[in-house]
Amino acid sequence: MHPDDVFILAIESSCDDTAAAVLCNNKVLSNVVARQNIHEEYGGVVPELASRAHQQNIVPVIDVALKKANIPKNQLSAIAFTQGPGLMGSLLVGSSFAKSLSMALNIPLIAVHHMHAHILAHFIDEEGFEKPAFPFLALTISGGHTQIVKVSSFFDMEILGETTDDAVGEAFDKTAKILGFPYPGGPLIDQFAKEGNPKKYTFTKPKVPNLDFSFSGLKTQILYFIQKNVLENPNFIEENKNDICASVQNIIIEILMDKLKMAVAQTGITQIAIGGGVSANSGIRQTLLDAQNKYGWKTFIPKFEYTTDNAAMIGIVGYHKFLDDKFVDQSIFSKARIEF
Repeated sequence: MHPDDVFILAIESSCDDTAAAVLCNNKVLSNVVARQNIHEEYGGVVPELASRAHQQNIVPVIDVALKKANIPKNQLSAIAFTQGPGLMGSLLVGSSFAKSLSMALNIPLIAVHHMHAHILAHFIDEEGFEKPAFPFLALTISGGHTQIVKVSSFFDMEILGETTDDAVGEAFDKTAKILGFPYPGGPLIDQFAKEGNPKKYTFTKPKVPNLDFSFSGLKTQILYFIQKNVLENPNFIEENKNDICASVQNIIIEILMDKLKMAVAQTGITQIAIGGGVSANSGIRQTLLDAQNKYGWKTFIPKFEYTTDNAAMIGIVGYHKFLDDKFVDQSIFSKARIEF
């Protein structure tokens, strides 16, 4: 341990996962996530239930993170937390705890933008994972977001394109719901797609200008396609499950890749970093790895545990903000929607 070491306790509570991590500089000492299973029976996240579960989970999760890291509270340099975007009730649990603890320990408080954290997760020091060099393009894909971002430095980011309606994660989850899969259904589509023919069924790509995305039309298209075929054959889904999943996944990947190719052509940047929960999808990962040989891109994919919501990614932003003295005071408040 070096006297100049920076120890960050990070808290993430933007949706339905309560997470805490401890970082020493840019290395993760612990990364703990408590998942909330209560939402499965409702087929989606119920905000009120999520905030109550955060209240139950936050103390034990932070306690476990500190114990795993073997760092006493009085050794912490600062506390970083997710300010937004996210569910207001959930965010408030994390921010209230972070503010109270920073006051009690008399250490700085750092507010983190959830989407910045997904992008900067690539800078966690992890063996076998290379870090991108600035500038690079970040494709951030999750249940709530779909963005292409030009990243010029740790704190200089520009959104080049984003979804005008639904996020890509919603397209996967809603398709899974139409097919009768349990929530969250995105990973099941990925699983069944591996055994299917991606060219079996064709869907029309939405015509969206520039680098923006739209997935609501595709979702409706899939719904009508399933309804029509089930009417003709009640066993259509069961008999063609793998091919349906492979075809849906294929069109979504094509939409993402078309926009990425446009972004590379416009900016001349060929370093591509993906992040967000949907970047765990094996089809998307493989397509981006193939793009390295196909288009001469350099692709960066973070460690699996840093793709979905986690506190380590909040901690890495916290560390770089600490080095830059980007602290906030107790008047800071959570925001469900927050400027990028």
